[in-house]
Amino acid sequence: MLGGRAVQHREPQGYESDKFLSYFKPCIIPMEGGFASGFRKPEEDKFETRLYICKGKRAIRVKEVPFARSSLNHDDVFILDTEKKIYQFNGANSNIQERAKALEVIQHLKDKYHEGVCDVAIVDDGKLQAESDSGEFWVVFGGFAPIGKKALSDDDVILETTPTKLYSVNNGKLTLEDTVLTKSILENTKCFLLDCGSELYVWVGRVTQVDDRKAASVAVEEFIVKQNRPKTTRVTQVIQGYEDHTFKSKFDSWPVTNAAGASGEDGRGKVA
Repeated sequence: MLGGRAVQHREPQGYESDKFLSYFKPCIIPMEGGFASGFRKPEEDKFETRLYICKGKRAIRVKEVPFARSSLNHDDVFILDTEKKIYQFNGANSNIQERAKALEVIQHLKDKYHEGVCDVAIVDDGKLQAESDSGEFWVVFGGFAPIGKKALSDDDVILETTPTKLYSVNNGKLTLEDTVLTKSILENTKCFLLDCGSELYVWVGRVTQVDDRKAASVAVEEFIVKQNRPKTTRVTQVIQGYEDHTFKSKFDSWPVTNAAGASGEDGRGKVA
């Protein structure tokens, strides 16, 4: 936040961006207990059954949830990892992309934690319990029972419909730029906050002072609190001249630069 030209991203655990997740194939699975415990302790004789929820169409997010029937819902895909078999439970309202991605996660679990030897079963929500795999699946949970309605969590908060707003940062205070969003608004001596709802961008002018950049960083954190945004809100810092396509697309007008300008020259003409 204080210097350099690289774009910086804040990636909260469990709420990583698709771009970040794309660097890890097939997924990231957060481990409980810290470094010393590892995913499974080698000295443990008893296999620990685990339940995971899988979300995401392009990049999959995998999170361990309590091993309980109440963790299941009709909207998501779940993976039940037992000692002898791995089950994929497809919620009735889950999408085909998540189901396909979950199969990749199962293959990862099978190869890494079952030495490649483990049965795999697909259980579709609503199918008869009389089916062998479905019956086995529910036995692991102590028997079948209706699945409750999904509870709304931070994972499901959708802020994409929030109108994009631009704020200038002056002495650590935010001032709304109540005008059409164009590149010309961005002054190279200032920092700006672009509020896109589910994600915030901090645009840093090329000749801003270090103190201004520090103040902008503090202002963003205060903004998240005052606006009652999730603590997991993604924040991306963008240096003038190094804006990516996603950032530019938020503006109504952003002149197209030639190939030469794409390397970092964009915006330099404003510097006196």
